[in-house]
Amino acid sequence: QVQLVESGGGSVQAGGSLRLSCAVSGYSYSSFCMGWFRQGRRKERESVAFIDSDGSTSYTDSVSGRFTISHDDDGNTLYLEMKSLKQEDTATYYCAATATACIGGGCCQRRNFGYWGRGTQVTVSS
Repeated sequence: QVQLVESGGGSVQAGGSLRLSCAVSGYSYSSFCMGWFRQGRRKERESVAFIDSDGSTSYTDSVSGRFTISHDDDGNTLYLEMKSLKQEDTATYYCAATATACIGGGCCQRRNFGYWGRGTQVTVSS
């Protein structure tokens, strides 16, 4: 089955940087979207960044300019590079991949994500 395993989480001071990785296995890459989501305490899970099979990326406004999503050429590892971290970035971060056909675009919609990692904790201290 498809497996996604996050790593790289930890504690960092505000203004610092952190790089998250997501090891992906058992996934057939064709037309897809992969992404990072996060869930802070007392908050709903929200999207953070997406990258699709065309290489297009998108970011939620709160992280735009600070976070960068990417993946290896073979698609086996997804990354989220985070810089200028803020306390409000504190959350459990999840990587995910779509489980539906993504023909004609519009793939990066939450309802299309069927494969999820278990999360990695990021804590930003002041």
